[in-house]
Amino acid sequence: MIHSVRGPVLEIGLDHAVVEVGGVGLAVYATPNTLAGLRRGEQARLATLLVVREESLTLFGFADAEERELFTLLQTVSGIGPRLALATIAVLEPDTLRRALADGDLAVLTRIPGVGRKSAERLVLELRDKVTAPAPAAAGGVASAPTPVLGQRDQVVEALVGLGFTARPAEQAVDAVLAVTPDVDAAGLLRTALSSLGRSR
Repeated sequence: MIHSVRGPVLEIGLDHAVVEVGGVGLAVYATPNTLAGLRRGEQARLATLLVVREESLTLFGFADAEERELFTLLQTVSGIGPRLALATIAVLEPDTLRRALADGDLAVLTRIPGVGRKSAERLVLELRDKVTAPAPAAAGGVASAPTPVLGQRDQVVEALVGLGFTARPAEQAVDAVLAVTPDVDAAGLLRTALSSLGRSR
């Protein structure tokens, strides 16, 4: 398995980055928060997990091993695949997620796209004893976003849909941000739309 990658960043998209390793460009899918820490042309090191499916090999990247462990743990729950697990750590920071699981906070967990009350209850039931609640702290929860990309409206909508939000609410959230701040870049657009969608769940 590919445990980590290190190399220059060749490209940064809204849902992935391309990192050159040994002359090979690897597409690494990651959360907006992780992508926000990368810079094109600079060296990057990401903790990674290769997800093998019959029809595909997909490499997921994380800012640190803690995020990777949560990503792996989430997938032990029935009905939680890699895309939903990635959406979870995109919307909820690790401390916020662990606290919600430990406390059985369904209101926080249902902010995750694709997770309703029953799914949230299943997450709590199966993971409550497998996480340690962090010490009380100011709750953040919504991740920041990657570097700007051209054609931002459609690409930001596509990124939100990729995280599990349905198309119409994603479009409405993006358009609402653009109506107030039409000059916002892709990073700010995704961050603000994601925050809005998380609060509305």
